[in-house]
Amino acid sequence: MIRYVQAHDPDDRVITHGAKILAEGGLVAYPTDSSWGIGCSSESKAGLEALSRLREDKRSQFSLICSDVSQISSVSNLDTTVFKIIKRHIPGPYVFVLDAIKKIEKKIAVKRREVGIRVPDHQVPIRLVRELGVPVFSLTASRDMVDVYSEEPGFAEEKLFEEGWELEDIPGIDLIIDSGESLERKLSTVVRLSYGLTRLLRQGKGTWDEEDT
Repeated sequence: MIRYVQAHDPDDRVITHGAKILAEGGLVAYPTDSSWGIGCSSESKAGLEALSRLREDKRSQFSLICSDVSQISSVSNLDTTVFKIIKRHIPGPYVFVLDAIKKIEKKIAVKRREVGIRVPDHQVPIRLVRELGVPVFSLTASRDMVDVYSEEPGFAEEKLFEEGWELEDIPGIDLIIDSGESLERKLSTVVRLSYGLTRLLRQGKGTWDEEDT
């Protein structure tokens, strides 16, 4: 199912419907400031299991979409330096890899106590998270989710989607919220700010240099 909204002022009814689906363990696809994402409620075991089934490359990790710094603080303990770095770059096309609290570590079942935090500069996912009241586990939508027998290695930007209707063939998505935009096929910039380290892991759409630290 696709519902169309305005990018900068999405319909409250559609957002409420999407949040309800997430709360009940469903999956919702949405635009971001880089590419299309698919998410589930961080409080839903059924939703996380459904999202995991779409993860073709099991090495890839979920990111966690938060609405603001306050919500980030609920999933990671931020020191002053990390807080200032994040504050300068959100909202924006960045994933910040942070030390995760145990509650999140157990949910995603990883040995390393880290979680990638995302605050996109797009009203649809931000409004969804605010309406839901908790962060959303998110994956970048890719064509591997459609062609599960693809033998092409790696995750290239060529595998990303531009239009919302292209996601209709991905199994398990309960709702696509489409803002009518043709999104750039760009990945977000990933920066590790955990274990006392600041390291650029992937250069994507968001600019980053040494002065950013």
